[in-house]
Amino acid sequence: MAAGRKQVATAARGLLSYFTRHKTLANIVLVIMIAAGINALPRMRSQSFPDTVVQNINVSVSWSGAGADEVDRAIVQVLEPSLLVVEGVASSTSRSSEGSARIGLEFEPGWDMSRAEADVKTALTQAGNLPGDAEEPKVSRGVWRETVTDVVITGPLPVEQLGRLADELITRLYAVGVTRTSVQGYAAPRTIVELSTPQMIRHNVTMSEISNLIGTESATAPAGELASGAARVRTGVEKRSAADVAALVLRSNADGSKLTIGDVATIYVEGADRARAFYVGPNPAMTVNVSRSATGDAVGIQRQVEEVAATMALSLPEGVQIDLIRTRSEEITARINLLVSNGSQGLALVLLMLFLFLNARTALWVAVGIPVSMLAAVAAMQFAGMTLNQISIFALIITLGIVVDDAIVVGEHADFRARHLNEPPVEAAENAARRMAPPVFASSITTIIAFAGLMIIGGRMGSMVADIPFTVIAVLAASLIEVFLILPNHMAHALTHAAKASWYDLPSRLVNRGFDWLRFTLIRPLSALIIRLRYPVLAGMVLLLMWEGTFLISGKVQWRFFSGPEQGSVSVNFSMLPGASRNRRQFGPRAGRRRHQGARPAWRRFD
Repeated sequence: MAAGRKQVATAARGLLSYFTRHKTLANIVLVIMIAAGINALPRMRSQSFPDTVVQNINVSVSWSGAGADEVDRAIVQVLEPSLLVVEGVASSTSRSSEGSARIGLEFEPGWDMSRAEADVKTALTQAGNLPGDAEEPKVSRGVWRETVTDVVITGPLPVEQLGRLADELITRLYAVGVTRTSVQGYAAPRTIVELSTPQMIRHNVTMSEISNLIGTESATAPAGELASGAARVRTGVEKRSAADVAALVLRSNADGSKLTIGDVATIYVEGADRARAFYVGPNPAMTVNVSRSATGDAVGIQRQVEEVAATMALSLPEGVQIDLIRTRSEEITARINLLVSNGSQGLALVLLMLFLFLNARTALWVAVGIPVSMLAAVAAMQFAGMTLNQISIFALIITLGIVVDDAIVVGEHADFRARHLNEPPVEAAENAARRMAPPVFASSITTIIAFAGLMIIGGRMGSMVADIPFTVIAVLAASLIEVFLILPNHMAHALTHAAKASWYDLPSRLVNRGFDWLRFTLIRPLSALIIRLRYPVLAGMVLLLMWEGTFLISGKVQWRFFSGPEQGSVSVNFSMLPGASRNRRQFGPRAGRRRHQGARPAWRRFD
């Protein structure tokens, strides 16, 4: 065992000596680390927080006319026991409401969702019998989406025309690679058949007869191919207009007359503007919601949408406007810029302290280790598929001081050996790297182990904070490479030219003189006094610790995972009471600007 440790130590000393004395090898490693970081930085996706994709499957069952208690008893309590035994299910939620039931299954992280979906369908076939008039259970996999922005198209045009413009916008976005879009504020025209109970009794017809007839006559079915696939044949005629539905024959009477749906029902068509939901001033509006997947870049998608909207605005009719609201890109950029600004201020203070306490050449090469380690860590993050978000950037800021500590220890010890022990510059740098390797490596490894424990956390919280340990470990590993393979070579050259005093070393000389005075005049007598009164000082420290603990016990210091960020906008929702008239819903309770009509809440936004 001792022989093995000796061989490892000899190999480490040989590696450190080789990099210290080689003229270009250390610079090659330096250039590789910088180039990898610069190449990875533009490819890093930007977002607010790490993606926490929840793997879930939803099972929904419709049972028209049933109450919530009946739905829970006859559907949820029948299906849920079979679904809970599906392999991989971590938790489940169920909801019973009037006419429908919904069961959500959340699976373990990393579980094969294709297999999970198949297992859920198999479990449904093995479950108990559902009510006869209940529909078949529908199984759907959860799709993770995050809204990037909403594009509002408004103007003095009919709703149908605005809908066509929204479709054109979606087509243009799809052409540039933005595929997750949806239109809001548009309702397709529909044909309404209102039945009169007296007429139904008079003609002895039921609602199911009318419904089945309309369903049969409004659909077509494939009937095969002709000429080896050159032509296709379909049977039936799609009868969906109001006139066609009214002319459908329910029954032929004995006198030769025919009873049609128009004889027992009132049929009319509701247009696309029947449920107007969005207004901008007096004009209707269409909203195109743009979302991203777990692999999408919010800032990049936002930029593409802005370019497409600007191009489309040139061809819009007069008075029609296209605007972007609820843009997540601006929020993400603002928060990331805030963290970068705080990190830059911290970096500036670190550099200032270096140049005040170390000579200029030593401080320069110690400071070089900060961007080198950061860029190498960014390359590792990009390789691992991570993103630039508030969590990962926060982790980078945490490591600013940790990275500098290792370089200061090695650089200052090399300067000490050259100045006070009169060792040649190369030997001083080499001996400093060898002497400081065990303590620096041990301190870095203990920090890595401490942060690596965060990777064990699972679930949503684990995926949220996983960027912190990975980023810190990547920075510390890059720092060790820079401190022991790159810095000693540069310190050897720096010490060669640092023998004589220079004007740019004046700030560090003045600070060191003041620090020596403080050390001998104040700190040394104060340390002697504390040692002499060690028991009262220890008792005071214990009392202070207990006093601080009372803040946690009493709840004065609250625990909160994230502080609520300040919002940059105010959203106001209006919901009209049931029975409100069309004019009142359209113009608001005080005849204000037109914002809402129908059952859906309107939106107003102030940025």
